[in-house]
Amino acid sequence: MGPRVSTSILADRLTGMIGPRASVARGVLDQHGQSESHYRNLPPDIVVFPETTQEVAEIVKLCASASMPIVPFGAGTSLEGNAAAVAGGVCFDFARMNKVLTVHESDMDVVVQPGITRKQLNAELRGTGLFFPIDPGADASIGGMTSTRASGTMAVRYGTMKDNVMALEVVLANGRVIRTAKRARKSAAGYDLTRMFVGAEGTLGVITEVTLKVHPVPQAISAAVCSFDTLHDAVDTAISVIQSAIPVARIELLDDVMMRGINAYAKLGYREAPTLFFEFHGSETSVAEQAEAAQAIAADHGGHGFAWAKAQEDRSRLWHARDNTLYAGLGLRPGARAVITDVCVPISRLAECLTETRRDADEHGFTAPIVGHVGDGNFHMLILIDPAKPDEAEGAKALQARMVARAIAMDGTCTGEHGIGLGKIDYLADELGEAVDVMKSIKTALDPDGLMNPGKIFASGVHA
Repeated sequence: MGPRVSTSILADRLTGMIGPRASVARGVLDQHGQSESHYRNLPPDIVVFPETTQEVAEIVKLCASASMPIVPFGAGTSLEGNAAAVAGGVCFDFARMNKVLTVHESDMDVVVQPGITRKQLNAELRGTGLFFPIDPGADASIGGMTSTRASGTMAVRYGTMKDNVMALEVVLANGRVIRTAKRARKSAAGYDLTRMFVGAEGTLGVITEVTLKVHPVPQAISAAVCSFDTLHDAVDTAISVIQSAIPVARIELLDDVMMRGINAYAKLGYREAPTLFFEFHGSETSVAEQAEAAQAIAADHGGHGFAWAKAQEDRSRLWHARDNTLYAGLGLRPGARAVITDVCVPISRLAECLTETRRDADEHGFTAPIVGHVGDGNFHMLILIDPAKPDEAEGAKALQARMVARAIAMDGTCTGEHGIGLGKIDYLADELGEAVDVMKSIKTALDPDGLMNPGKIFASGVHA
């Protein structure tokens, strides 16, 4: 790797290539150095707005020749500093690459550019009878969701991004463009490169095209809410529903603290106790049968007030409240900052992990609402801290460390959805041991100069 070229020289070269779509304006840089996470602003040196794969490849080649880091950027909704420019460099904002390229209705797949958001995609699919179900809450970009192996509220039925990404077009660190797979629903042809890039957080290449599975819009949808006296009862209900083979589309858990937050935020009147939100997809008959079976199981575990929401406006209001738990949680402590973290454990250990984590937060005096995708053992905690009190930040860091250690000890993972990014680098080796060295070998092979989103997943890029 040669010496790094100055920002001004590279900016001039990029302006010559793509004109005003290369920016060094301070406001633009600052906008791309922040996200929904609690980490400080880490802006790039230059932001580019490419419009084609060929432009991406040419800009990557230029960055490589200038020894300039490359940081892909989607919607800025990541939670672990995944797109922070820790070493400066060039940020690739894909806002202009936001098109649906092809819809294959008969095959139930679509080919899209990385900058399209999940809501934009579903708006484009309206009228086809198909929809894209992965819902991480935020209106994230498809490229960002692919790069972080995102999941969400409907993963219990439809899977995560790794289950729904069929193929990718990727620009490698030297500007070479590859396709990882065809559109066939299955293949035994060589290494599974698609899944290697899904979840790589931009550290192996820049995604420029995504082929996705899409699914038939259900004939009928119904939602329900039910509260419980304890977290344990709520989790046991969720596990029993899954083990009973009820094809529920969503099972979301909000603890009593989070319920207090969404009641205030969304002007709702739910009981402020551990609560499950259900959603059922299928025919009119099957949806009714699923809901009745879930209601019976909830009653067996002490559930209170199983209330249905069948009308579209009622369901939208309910899930809008769920999707805005970050802002609802922040409302519990005005002026606070949220340290947001997640873990995932086998569902048989979920109640234990949740209740111990809730007790830990309470004993250390934190306001820390919990929300979980309990159908697959994943839950999130928002640890609210006063940014002016360093001791609170240290306490939150220690609470997160105990939460992660607890999950790993239960054969779980340090992150079910958010990715490693900046925030969970220290935990990756605890979880996977020598497998991390294999990851570093792959990183070195594909990005020998460590220019692709450096400082993520590994402490200092390639040589961590």
